[in-house]
Amino acid sequence: MEYKTEQESFWAGEFGDAYSQRNNNDDLLKNKMALFSKILGRTGKLDSVIEFGSNIGLNLRSLANLDASMALSAVEINAFAKAELEKWGGCTEIFHQSALDFSVGKHYELSMILGVLIHINPDELPKMYEKLYESSSRWVLIAESYNPTPVMVKYRGNDGKYFKRDFAGEMMAKYPELTLADYGFVYHGDPEFPLDDITWFLLKKP
Repeated sequence: MEYKTEQESFWAGEFGDAYSQRNNNDDLLKNKMALFSKILGRTGKLDSVIEFGSNIGLNLRSLANLDASMALSAVEINAFAKAELEKWGGCTEIFHQSALDFSVGKHYELSMILGVLIHINPDELPKMYEKLYESSSRWVLIAESYNPTPVMVKYRGNDGKYFKRDFAGEMMAKYPELTLADYGFVYHGDPEFPLDDITWFLLKKP
């Protein structure tokens, strides 16, 4: 496939394959379940969820382990990760494409993106915010590395592949009708359920 940005090509290729293989273990799944149990405690029961940039589906698997009745959909650019999603078999829909190319055809009760906005070309973020907003009927979950002002960080020796900023703040500025329902931080040094210093924001549509 041909992509508009270098970041899309980067994650669709061998680097994305290696990431998928590196981030696949039971401890990580357990820690993600702890995060999602908090989020579901705020949202209540969800009927349908779509994740943009789902990779091999650990976030979706966490949700399925907490409530097997959810209809889970995934948008994933990397072919290896998409194949792992298919092997798992827990998704009702898998869209093998860039999240930036996704066409919103229906609403999902929750649209979510975790650790993906940091890897998207900053010029394309307004488009991604739009897809998150338009695909959701009620909730939007953003969980990313936070910084009050935009900054680029070298990522495993690569420039232009990791950007921190206030993603949730930008999305609420773009869509003032969104309200901040809850937020939190997961520390990499948490003694029970560590993750990679993720700040999460749960936004609610009117």
